[in-house]
Amino acid sequence: MNETVEVLLATSNRHKLREIRAMLEGTRFRVISLADIADAPEVIEDGDTFRANADKKARSLAMHTGRLCVADDSGIEVDALDGAPGVHSARFAGRSGEAADPANNRLLLDKLREVPDGKRTARFRCALAIVRPDGRALYSDGTVEGHIGHKEIGDGGFGYDPLFLLDGDPEGRTTAQLSAEEKNAISHRGLALRALLPILEELVAP
Repeated sequence: MNETVEVLLATSNRHKLREIRAMLEGTRFRVISLADIADAPEVIEDGDTFRANADKKARSLAMHTGRLCVADDSGIEVDALDGAPGVHSARFAGRSGEAADPANNRLLLDKLREVPDGKRTARFRCALAIVRPDGRALYSDGTVEGHIGHKEIGDGGFGYDPLFLLDGDPEGRTTAQLSAEEKNAISHRGLALRALLPILEELVAP
């Protein structure tokens, strides 16, 4: 029987932690968080791509802790804003952390106030990096297409979920209206993680 492998998730975001733990349930990978690491350094996300930020976080924490480390960087790209907020999604309104979500959503709605429905296309994008302490790494990406609504709808999810209307959803729901299981099945983060799982054993092999 394969032994359990401990993986450090390089985030303090409890929503991301819950989602990734749920997606790895039933595998031999057990996720711990930065809350379990007493001296975890703060990593400045100053890359100009999602992958650059994910790699920097995973690599820095893997080297510091000597553990296999996974990090994601994700956000929303709005076509009418030339791809913004992009890598600045979490700090779009100038603050960070969960308390910034309402301000970020208000700012996005304000910037799109005069933009008609047909031009409010957007996508959630996620880059995942998994890095060993010796520097070996694997990467994957996930994208889900949709458009931005005119008001927040739904109580689930986090971040921009209440504004993001899914393309092709027969009920016209936002990602904040999905159950946790439904969201994990189609989300940008879920797609990126499932793309990595089949080859993750490569990183835990001696």
